[in-house]
Amino acid sequence: MNQPILRLLLSGALCLFCAGTMAEQSSTFGDYTVHYSAFTTDILTPEVAKAYGIQRSKSHALLNISVLKKVMGTTGQPVRAKVQATATNLSAQLRQLSVRELIDAQTDSKAIYYIAETAVADGETLQFSITVMPAESSASTTVTFDQQFFTN
Repeated sequence: MNQPILRLLLSGALCLFCAGTMAEQSSTFGDYTVHYSAFTTDILTPEVAKAYGIQRSKSHALLNISVLKKVMGTTGQPVRAKVQATATNLSAQLRQLSVRELIDAQTDSKAIYYIAETAVADGETLQFSITVMPAESSASTTVTFDQQFFTN
């Protein structure tokens, strides 16, 4: 796996958390915090999209998830997890999403992300449901959020 490209993808995803047009979304349960966002893939660079086989398009969305274990005095420690996700549109059509794990072991904190892709139409609102079970835990949580996509 090409580490510089992975770092670029992960950095871009983190920047999205900070973007004014997209607030950071997170949910805390027990000793863990789940961070999540969804955005159209046209914002990815062509190199990153190609490296990870992501279709770069305004009509294609990427769900980005990370799981952090709370550690006193830090922003948290990335942990592996079993992650499942679905997307449901306003017509109640359910899509099972295929979630992939991305790990960057070159950083001090070993960044771990989970991504899934789905097609979207202009103005479409999807309700994402994400179930997360950290590898070090027998407990799981499900978070849901709505995201509207504009493709024109």
